[in-house]
Amino acid sequence: MPPVPADGEALAALVAEIGRFHIRERAMRRAQADIERLLANGGEPGEAAVRRYLGAVRGYFSGFEREARQHLGDVERRLAKVSQLQFNLAAERGVAVRRVEATQGVLARALELARQ
Repeated sequence: MPPVPADGEALAALVAEIGRFHIRERAMRRAQADIERLLANGGEPGEAAVRRYLGAVRGYFSGFEREARQHLGDVERRLAKVSQLQFNLAAERGVAVRRVEATQGVLARALELARQ
C-alpha cells in the first residue's frame, strides 16, 4: 500500500475534487461520504480510513481511466480516417479542377475555330 498522505490539506482538496463528480457506484459514494464526515469540522481521519478511501478512489477511477483511454484511442483512429479521407478528397478535387480547366480550354478553342 502507498503511504498515507501526510498533508491533510491535500487530502481535503482531493476529497473536494472527487465530491464534484457524479458518483454512481454505491461503494464509492459510501467511501466519499465517510471521508467527508471524518473531515467535517477539521477532523483528522485515521490512517486506516485514509487507506480505505484511497483504495476506493483507485478502484473507481482506474476503471474510468481505462474507459477514457479506449475512447480516446477510438476517436484518434476515427480522426486519422477522416484526415485521410479529407486528404484524398482534396487531391481528387485538384484533379477535377484541372480537368474542368482543360476541357474549358478545349471548348473555348473549338468555339473560336467554329466562328472563323
